[in-house]
Amino acid sequence: MSARSDLVSFPITLRHEHRLIFTRDVFASDNDTLVNLLPPREPGGKARAIVFWDAGLATVFPGLAEKLTRWFAARADRVRLEAAPIALTGGEGVKNDFHQLEQVWQAINAAKLCRHSFVIAIGGGAVLDMVGFGAATAHRGIPIVRLPTTSLSQADGGLGVKNGVNYFSKKNWLGAFVVPHAVVNDLAFLHGLPPRDRRAGLIEALKVALIRDAKFFEFIAARVEALVRFDPEPYEAVIRESARQHMEHIATGGDPFERGSARPLDFGHWAAHKLEQLSEFRVSHGEAVAVGMAIDLIYARRIGLLPEPIAERILGIIQRLGFELFAPIKEIRSPSGRQDMLDGLEEFREHLGGRLTIPMIRAPGDRLDVHEMDGPVVKAAFEELRERYG
Repeated sequence: MSARSDLVSFPITLRHEHRLIFTRDVFASDNDTLVNLLPPREPGGKARAIVFWDAGLATVFPGLAEKLTRWFAARADRVRLEAAPIALTGGEGVKNDFHQLEQVWQAINAAKLCRHSFVIAIGGGAVLDMVGFGAATAHRGIPIVRLPTTSLSQADGGLGVKNGVNYFSKKNWLGAFVVPHAVVNDLAFLHGLPPRDRRAGLIEALKVALIRDAKFFEFIAARVEALVRFDPEPYEAVIRESARQHMEHIATGGDPFERGSARPLDFGHWAAHKLEQLSEFRVSHGEAVAVGMAIDLIYARRIGLLPEPIAERILGIIQRLGFELFAPIKEIRSPSGRQDMLDGLEEFREHLGGRLTIPMIRAPGDRLDVHEMDGPVVKAAFEELRERYG
C-alpha cells in the first residue's frame, strides 16, 4: 500500500552575475561600453533593443534623445534599436502612474521583443524601478540594462535586484526580483545634476558606511566640506565606493531576494518610506532617508544602544552634508501629522513578512537588528527632532 503523501524534491541552482561597469560619457562616439554588453541571439547577428529614458534629463542634458539615436545608428551593424528612444516622466510619480507602465508594455509588445532582446532604461531610481518591473513581467522577463543617472541611483537605488511600482498607497507593493543584465554607471551624468540631486547619493553612501564599514564612514567624515562642494575626485570616490558596497552586500549577504525578514541596507528607511508617502512625494527619497536615519539614531541613543557622542557626531555630519532633519516632516499634510509615520513600522513589517526587523547601529560599522520598537520612545525621538531642528 502506498503512503498517503509523497514528496519529490530536486534542487534548482541558478548562477547570476551581477555586473557594474563604471564609464564616462557612455554615449560618446568613441565609447562602446554599452554595445559590448549586448550580445546577439545568434553569432554574427544583431542584438535587438528598446530604450526608455527619463524625460527630465533633457533639462540638464539638452539633445540627449538625438545623441542616443545617433549613437545607436552608428552601431547599427551590432544592435538594432526597434523604436525611437521613448521618454518617460521621471520622479516618484512614475511609480504611481499605471499608464506609463502600460506604455512600457505596449512598446515592448509593438517592438516584438523576446527574452533574447534587451530593454535599456536610462534615468533615476523611479524610472529604473518602473521600467524594470515592466521588463520583468513581459514574456516573464526580458533582460534589462540599467543606466542610473542620479547620484542616488548610482550609489544605491539603481544597483539592486528589485523592481517595483507603488500600489494601494504603499511603496513598491507590486514588484519583482530580477538581476539586471548589467548596470552602467556613467559618472558624467553626476555633474550635470542640480545640487539637491547630487546631494542625495551622499546620504545613501553614509548609510551603507554606518552599517558596514567604519573606515568608509571615516573617509566620508574627513571629506565633508569637499563633498558639500561636490569636488569631483572625492565626490566620485564616495559614489563609487557606495555602489561597490551595496553590490557586495547584495551578492554576498546571503539573501539577495529577501526571503528572510532582515533588510540591513534599509537603515533609516522604515520612517523614510512613510515620510515620502505622507508628503505625497514632495520630500525626495534622499531627504527622507536623512530624517529616517536621524530618528533611528536618536532612538538608539535614547535606549542606550548608541553612545551620545557618536550619535551627535553622525547627526552633525548629516547636517553638514546639507540635509535638514525636521523641515521635511513639515511637508506632511495628513490629519494626524507626524504620528501617522508610526504606521510605517507595521507597513515595513508587512512588506518584509514575518517578524519586524529594523537595522540599528552601536557604532559606525557595527550593525544589529532589533525586532521591536518602543512607540513612546519613537514619539519622543520625533519630538526631539522638532525641538532641536524645527
